Amino acid sequence: MNILILGIGNILFQDEGMGAHFIHYLDEKYEFNSEKNSVSIVDGGTLAHRLIPLIVKFDKLIVVDCIDANNSKPGDVYFFDFDNMPNSIDWQGSAHEIEMLQTLNMIQMNGDLPQTQVLGIIPKRVDDDTTFELSEEIINAIPTMEHTIVNYLKQLNIDVKIINNDITITQIAQLSYKREIKNDPKI
Repeated sequence: MNILILGIGNILFQDEGMGAHFIHYLDEKYEFNSEKNSVSIVDGGTLAHRLIPLIVKFDKLIVVDCIDANNSKPGDVYFFDFDNMPNSIDWQGSAHEIEMLQTLNMIQMNGDLPQTQVLGIIPKRVDDDTTFELSEEIINAIPTMEHTIVNYLKQLNIDVKIINNDITITQIAQLSYKREIKNDPKI
C-alpha cells in the first residue's frame, strides 16, 4: 500500500501554512518504514488541481490542512475520513482550501480518490502580513497532531522512529521554504 501525507497551505501567511510546515516537521523528526507499505511526504503548498496526477497514484491519502469548524477555537485538531466529513467541518476558508476541497471532489467524481483522511487544524492568524511566525495556539497543538498521525500510521503497519527529537515546529516554520523532503515523489 502506498501512503501519501500531503501538506497544504501558504507558508507566507502565518498559520495558513501549517499543513506545509507540519509535513516538513514530520519529515525532519521521523523516519517511516514498512516491509509492505511506503510513505511519501509532499509539500503541496497551494498547488491544488496540479496535485491530481500525483494523488491518484496512491492507495491512501492523508491531507494536512487548516480548516474551520462550528464551535471551534484556534488550535483545535480534527481527524476525519473525507467520505464521512462531519457536518460541523467547513473547509471554505482561504482560497487554497476551497481549491483543495474542489480538487478532492473532482478526483472522487472520477472514481480515482484514494481512501482519504484529513488532519485539520483551526488557525488563529491568517492575515495578509507575510511572516513565518505561528500562533501559540498552533504551536501548542503540535503534540496532538503528531500523536494523531503517528498512531494512524502505526495502525497501517508503519514503523515510526524518531530520528531528531530536538526540532520544533517554530524552527521548521522558519526554514521549511528552503528544505527538501527526503521521501518526496516529484510533482
